[in-house]
Amino acid sequence: MTENLLFLDRNAVLACLAEADLCAVVTRVLERHARKCVTLPPECYLPWTNSEGAYCRALAMLGVIDSGKGPPLIGVKLINAAVSNPAHDRERAAGLSMVFDPETARPRALAESGWLSAIRTAAYTMVGLRHLGPRGFHAVSIVGCGTLARARIDLLSREFPQAVDIHLYDSVPTRARALVDWIQRHHPQLAARTYGSARTAVDAASVVVTTTTTSSGYLSADWLAPGTFVAHVSLADLLSDAFETAQGLHVDDVELVTDNHRRILGRLIREGRISADQDVGTAMSRRVLNGTLGQVLTGMRPAIRPSWGRVISNPFGMSVLDVALLSAVHQIAIGRGIGQVLTLY
Repeated sequence: MTENLLFLDRNAVLACLAEADLCAVVTRVLERHARKCVTLPPECYLPWTNSEGAYCRALAMLGVIDSGKGPPLIGVKLINAAVSNPAHDRERAAGLSMVFDPETARPRALAESGWLSAIRTAAYTMVGLRHLGPRGFHAVSIVGCGTLARARIDLLSREFPQAVDIHLYDSVPTRARALVDWIQRHHPQLAARTYGSARTAVDAASVVVTTTTTSSGYLSADWLAPGTFVAHVSLADLLSDAFETAQGLHVDDVELVTDNHRRILGRLIREGRISADQDVGTAMSRRVLNGTLGQVLTGMRPAIRPSWGRVISNPFGMSVLDVALLSAVHQIAIGRGIGQVLTLY
């Protein structure tokens, strides 16, 4: 008896993703999450410092989705990162993801997950923008010009073709210029420009996306004009006053965000400055979370679009989204005969 495993490198993953409706996959999982039909075990987190003194970490994240029709989707993502990688022309994060057979528990597919993880976060941003963002926007500002920025621009061009003006800032100017060159090659319909400061970039659009690696906040409430939507993808760009005075404040999973000591929103919740509980928050006159994006999609909570203030989307990053995307990629790969079959024994 032999057992095989389908391996998908990045090119195979990209070929399959081109045929998948990424936002539809993410939407379905967020709805299942809101209905408590997913399992999210605590992530395994291992930090260390490399020989350059740079922060490194390994994350292992498991997840299960009760699809409601057919067998559950089960898998794991291992995604590692070193903040010194971009200085050596390497992507900051890389890893592997697997999906499992729900009957035998054997791995069915193993895939390169650096881009899969990045496009998962991008799809979440697009779904949030579609339901919580300003209507009819034509410009997006991105602070942080690495892989996560590229993934968002790729998907933005597909999901919001009217958004043709891209405003960029990176603390390393050459990285921002490199992203402009990439945009000109891959998305010539877009007009991209760089700025000398984060604030001038943020001022340029009503949609702001942060994709940095900073652990020190800098983006205060007075940077954000009324009517602005902020996708706070990274850990700590926003200062506390931006959260505490937000018109709308949405997360993907309350417990995951609250328990993460590295996220400023989690710290604000643990300190009692923002409440995750509407009843407690109202009674204590605290700023209260407006719920999860999944709750908005299912109608459990109202969708709040920015008008007199700012709306902030602050996801943690749920493993079940990676599991669902890899499951979709796996099915496409099987149908098209893509990938390399590895014999385990």
